[in-house]
Amino acid sequence: MIANKKVALVIGAQGGIGKATAALLCERGWYVIAADVQFEEGYAPSINETVEQIQIDITNDSSAKAAFDRISQRTGGLDAVIHAAGILQIGSMVELPIDKLQQALDINLLGVYRINQIFLPLILKRRGRIIHLSSEVGTQTAAPFNGMYSITKHALEAYSDALRRELMFLGIEVIKIQPGPIKTSMTKSGEDLFAEAERNSVHFKKQLNKGRSYLPSVYRDAHEPMVVAEIVLKALESKSPRIAYRVVQDTTRRLLDLLPDKWSDKLIKYFLS
Repeated sequence: MIANKKVALVIGAQGGIGKATAALLCERGWYVIAADVQFEEGYAPSINETVEQIQIDITNDSSAKAAFDRISQRTGGLDAVIHAAGILQIGSMVELPIDKLQQALDINLLGVYRINQIFLPLILKRRGRIIHLSSEVGTQTAAPFNGMYSITKHALEAYSDALRRELMFLGIEVIKIQPGPIKTSMTKSGEDLFAEAERNSVHFKKQLNKGRSYLPSVYRDAHEPMVVAEIVLKALESKSPRIAYRVVQDTTRRLLDLLPDKWSDKLIKYFLS
């Protein structure tokens, strides 16, 4: 049984933000249970010898329940559950098959829902905090060809708000982190996903090609995952954390979102035509 340490479960710990968060928490004296559907070889030693790895498929009830049983035997509760798993889908709302939307929802929303429900008994034992890695796009009007990701993050924002206003009666805080572009493999994959969508598109090849041309500069100006990890730590250790933390948001997206929709629509049409 783990004693004398705060315990954090990091979901999506193999990814850039999850891995950075696991490393930072270990450095600050937390006991970290790093969870993901699979890990690359040498994962734990690359972070900290004390990190514990566990495989969880957050889209599967049996996998999540088996992980709960294993963690219950090792801990007296959880001080934090950090949701950093995510998937990006690129393409048109009239061309991407519906199974792509289901996959995005399964990971970006329903997996979060599943883990919170199953692990609630352990969270309650220590009045732990729940951290949802949302996105700046969850608070903005959706951009073209990024609609599926936006749908899942808008849904995650609504779920987070509802959950926060329920769990406050149980002494549990639910906190949203809303990053802009971060240098992760998911962000880097955007260019390939745009190229695939362009190849498969019937109606929007030109617009997808134009959209893809902007991505190298987005990734170049993106911030390192540790920037987000530091905000996660702040949210966990603050006596009075914010409801939401906005982190290094994209200036262009932010400016477009401040404009009336008709104006931003015209600008998007101009730049993608």
